[in-house]
Formats: sequence, C-alpha cells, structure tokens
Amino acid sequence: MMRKLFVCAALLFAAMLPVNAQVGQDLKSAGKDIKDATVTGADKTATGTKKVYTKTKNGVKKGVNKTATATRKGADKVADKTSTSTTSSPK
Repeated sequence: MMRKLFVCAALLFAAMLPVNAQVGQDLKSAGKDIKDATVTGADKTATGTKKVYTKTKNGVKKGVNKTATATRKGADKVADKTSTSTTSSPK
C-alpha cells in the first residue's frame, strides 16, 4: 500500500514538472510582449509629440509673420495720414 502511494505521488510529481516549465515560459513570453508593447507605445508617443511640436512651432512662426506684416502695413498707413505738410500754416 505504501509503495503504491509512493509510486503514485512520484508519477504525479513527475507529470507536473513539464507543466511548471511551460507556465514559466508563458510568463516569460508575456513579460516580453508587455515590454515590446511598452516600447512601441513610447515610440509612438515620442513621434506624436515631435509632430505636435513642429506643427505648433510652424503655426506660431506663421502667426508672428502675419502680425508683423499687418503691423508694418498699419504703421505705413498711419504715417501717411500723420505726415506734416511742408506748406506754411495760415496766420
């Protein structure tokens, strides 16, 4: 009786060893998948951030140039209206 119990226990233990190895490999694979997903997500975030930075920089530059041009035109118009005449004023 004791011998049968020992043999059964040994067989059960031996059968579980490959399962534990497979579980360990599955965990390693899952860890690698998570790492790969994290790297991909970080790369995409960096790419998106660079695109937004470039678009914002170009938009600000365009706005500054438009403002400067409008200011120049406005200053020219005001200068034309406020220039003093060389004719003498009536007394």
